[in-house]
Amino acid sequence: MIRKIPIIIASLIVLVLVLFNTTYTVNFHEIAVLTRFGKPAGVQRDPGLHLKAPLFIDQVSKLDARLQFIESPLETVLTKDGQQVLVQAYLLWRVEESGDAPLQFFISYGNLEAAGKELETQLQGAVRSVGGYNFSDLIGQGSKIAEAEAAILNDIRSTKLAGIAPVSVGISQIVLPPKTTVAVLRRMAAVQETLANLEEAKGNSEAEAIKSLAASSADTIRNFAAQWASEIESLGNEEATRYYQLMKQEADLAIFLTWLDTLKSSLSGSTTFVTDLNRAPFHLLDLSAPSGTAGIPQPKKPYIVDGPQVGTPGTGTP
Repeated sequence: MIRKIPIIIASLIVLVLVLFNTTYTVNFHEIAVLTRFGKPAGVQRDPGLHLKAPLFIDQVSKLDARLQFIESPLETVLTKDGQQVLVQAYLLWRVEESGDAPLQFFISYGNLEAAGKELETQLQGAVRSVGGYNFSDLIGQGSKIAEAEAAILNDIRSTKLAGIAPVSVGISQIVLPPKTTVAVLRRMAAVQETLANLEEAKGNSEAEAIKSLAASSADTIRNFAAQWASEIESLGNEEATRYYQLMKQEADLAIFLTWLDTLKSSLSGSTTFVTDLNRAPFHLLDLSAPSGTAGIPQPKKPYIVDGPQVGTPGTGTP
């Protein structure tokens, strides 16, 4: 029994070596290319465990079928309107799975790294198709970036690279060279300054128009107000003249009514007066004050203004 143990172990080792050299696995995202004596013998696309001839007879190379990414260096491109720009683009691609495309890919490139370098060169050349557009078409809203990307992709597809399926192209950046950037910025600043001056002139013109309209309106309002005031003043003078003539006809009554108004205003509120009841209009409080010809109480002491005596109602003096 002890002698059989080495034999069993040796048999297991041999079995493992045989299995290792006669089987291989394919992942779901891989394509296996078989070569027999160094020459392509077939393609295996189904994931799982598969058999092959042992040792040096069959060799298996696996290709990743997932999307691959490459990016071009910054490429100097002269646009249609003569503007020099730096353009960088990227490409998404994969190994074509249909037919014998994987075999052609393996024969042409051998691996993904070699194919990526070839595609990078192709992409760098295809980026020059951006030169068919004006600089203004590549920036801002409504740009033709998508159209330019489609043109780059069509340029790459027209090369017919063996076993390679370009999927999509994108422009990652468009920049101006330093000298061009300074010149463009200066030109943009000059344009902005011109636009600002135009807007300022337009604003000043509108302001002057508003001021002129306001001054004209103010003059119209002042003239109307002056005319209206003149009419009111004329009407007031007419009314005052009419009242004056009426008061001249009844001068005693007018003076008496004025005395009453003065007395009423003087005695309104909490007021203490020390006054002479012999003088108008406080003589109305004196029941013993004498009455004139019109029956109106008269003050016993008329006022003296600058020498002449002021007349009183009923005396015939104005």
